[in-house]
Amino acid sequence: MSTALARLPDFRFFHPLRVRWAEVDMQKIVFNAHYLMYFDTAISDYWRALALPYEQAMEQLGGDLYVKKATLEYHASARYDDRLQIGQRCARIGNSSIQFQGAIFRGEELLVQSEILYVYADPATQKSQPVPQALREALNGYEEGEAIVALRIGSWAELGTAAREVRTEVFVQEQSIPLALEWDAEDVSALHAVACNCLGMPVATGRLLQHAPGVARIGRMAVRRVLRGGGLGRDILLALMDAARARGDRAVLLHAQRSAVAFYERLGFKGQGEPYEEAGIAHLTMVCDL
Repeated sequence: MSTALARLPDFRFFHPLRVRWAEVDMQKIVFNAHYLMYFDTAISDYWRALALPYEQAMEQLGGDLYVKKATLEYHASARYDDRLQIGQRCARIGNSSIQFQGAIFRGEELLVQSEILYVYADPATQKSQPVPQALREALNGYEEGEAIVALRIGSWAELGTAAREVRTEVFVQEQSIPLALEWDAEDVSALHAVACNCLGMPVATGRLLQHAPGVARIGRMAVRRVLRGGGLGRDILLALMDAARARGDRAVLLHAQRSAVAFYERLGFKGQGEPYEEAGIAHLTMVCDL
């Protein structure tokens, strides 16, 4: 393992973590084995930052990653209730191997650093095979600061297939909304937004309608479950709001699921009226001036 000390600027990606009681010993110091779990958790979040739903992405690529070697170097101890930042970066991609370097910081203090070597292999035989070019480009592109998704705005004829894939997964399969309620005639007249990741997989969507003169209505906002919290919903919403503003709308209205109210409030929406039920799910009407 390299003896060079990791620094905060070495990393683009950080996973925040607060030390829990169950992870410390009698001296309230993190038990050494938990640090490897911290790094593994951060790597899972790293794939989310790339907008890659890990299981589906690996299935599409035709392989999977297996840990070949994991090393840790300890510099100082984390303690109960510490707020930590776990940095991760893809340091090197070989023919069939991918090396991640990680570091745990408390503030700017380096506590632990790691190197984890993965081998890309055939899941059936677990024999190594070359890292696919698409995955190689995704990892290198992220580390170089490139955009992780391509966001398109268009008609149902252009984007309907991609939008349908995400909405079916989220609304029909996850939330058990009947098909008859999910699909309606308004899709044809709506303006749709779809975000696709580096593998071309649609990962988030939403649509824009005309509610009244000067008032837009945004709906069917959906993000694949494993990618939520990564900013994709915000990107879709802001793109649709920009489209509404460009056509001259002065305000935008939406029917927010109660579980998403805080998300919309952070982006300037305000609740209007009382909660109500729609498709068996509690909603609240929310409005934002453009």
